[in-house]
Amino acid sequence: MLPSSIDRTLSAAVFVLAVFLLLSLFFTRSTLPIEMRLPGMDGTPQVLVTANRLPYEATVAGEPVRGMGVASQIRGSWPGFRGPNRDGVSPSSTPLARQWPESGPPRQWEVALCEGYASPAVRDGRVYVLDYDEEAGADVLRCLSLDDGREIWSNGYPVAVTRNHGITRTVPVLFEDCVITIGPQCHVACWDATTGVNRWLLDLRVEYQTTVPRWYAGQCPLVDQGRLIIAPGDASLMVAIEPKSGEVVWRTENPRGWEMTHGSIAVMQHAGKRMYVYCGSGGVVGVDADDGSVLWDTTQWPVQFAHAPTPVPLPNGKIWVCSGYGNDTGALMLRVDDSATQVSIEKKYTPKEFNSEQQTPILYDGHLFGIRKRGGGPMVCMDLDGNEIWNSGRDRFGHGPYLISDGLLFMMSNFGELTIADADASGYHRRASHLVFEDGHDAWGPMAIVDGYLLLRDMTRLVCLNVSANAFVESGGSL
Repeated sequence: MLPSSIDRTLSAAVFVLAVFLLLSLFFTRSTLPIEMRLPGMDGTPQVLVTANRLPYEATVAGEPVRGMGVASQIRGSWPGFRGPNRDGVSPSSTPLARQWPESGPPRQWEVALCEGYASPAVRDGRVYVLDYDEEAGADVLRCLSLDDGREIWSNGYPVAVTRNHGITRTVPVLFEDCVITIGPQCHVACWDATTGVNRWLLDLRVEYQTTVPRWYAGQCPLVDQGRLIIAPGDASLMVAIEPKSGEVVWRTENPRGWEMTHGSIAVMQHAGKRMYVYCGSGGVVGVDADDGSVLWDTTQWPVQFAHAPTPVPLPNGKIWVCSGYGNDTGALMLRVDDSATQVSIEKKYTPKEFNSEQQTPILYDGHLFGIRKRGGGPMVCMDLDGNEIWNSGRDRFGHGPYLISDGLLFMMSNFGELTIADADASGYHRRASHLVFEDGHDAWGPMAIVDGYLLLRDMTRLVCLNVSANAFVESGGSL
């Protein structure tokens, strides 16, 4: 046994050492940098960390499963993201109702979907929507009847995805007898539009080392001039693929190392050049549609946190680019020069003037129409210099989608209220509104419209409404 004096000395030394360690821990922790709150920190699994690790097992699609649905005789088309001309405007001549009864437009059908924002493409009476089967752990393309929503066929492939502010986010694209999809974990697939047989399946993470965006893939595939155009980032900034075979036509180099964003690719014609305009993780680029070479790029539009809206080409070489993240800049007006080799910033817009977190503004009748994030989401009409002409005042739509058909603006709020107003620069003239989704939330998926049949979704439901003038004339209503 040690003498009491030595015991007291050791006790004092242990106490001093303990205090020193506690103080060191405190000061060390207090100097750690504070990190931005990222997706997954709200309790959802950090699946992207493991999802981007190599090697991957080869993913193989299954066989189609037949349902009881039958294709409708309605022959209108909404072949992909933002419609036939990829501009958010329907070219259909079907007259639409200007007023609704208290019960709202007739509801044709409703189907349940997995959580997300993926929206449909429509052709030949068939509705195509990319869903996710949580029980099976698979991306699933569903083909539904436009008449009643019953499933005609479904097919998919296994992939691990968990909820991260929803799961699905993209719109398929239709080309001849093909349906092409991009899944949450960056799988690109081609399916037979009639039978559902998978023709080819490409994992961008394997082929191009694509980094999956923080809220999964939001890029909607583009088919232009008979080629599938996608922007994988990382190993290739952009690629053109032969849709039926899956063979690569050209690849764009990526010396700046930009990654894929949630945004989609826009088509622009200027100075005798057809080009693809895309917001990558480090800026905006214009790619030659013929050979994939970079015509111009700018790093003066750095993506802050995330980017979703698609660039909007305007007359005279102008491009409207907007986002919802950033304290100083909400939008830019870019201008491509007459040689199509240089781009400059013509004007910057503050978030108070215009910004948008998710949806892409619409160029219509010489004006820009878009829902501005700042202030709760009013619809704003601007001239082509970005000057506000009017806004919707107390009518606010949050991050909701919108399109234009038969001279009407269709606008959906976050919680599922649908409003129509005149797509007119003279002022905001609301005509009708109706709550489509009881207890709706996050109704952000892009709309589609075919011959007066409007397709809408909230987080977990897809609904088809008949908004045609005939639907109300036949029931004794008025236009």
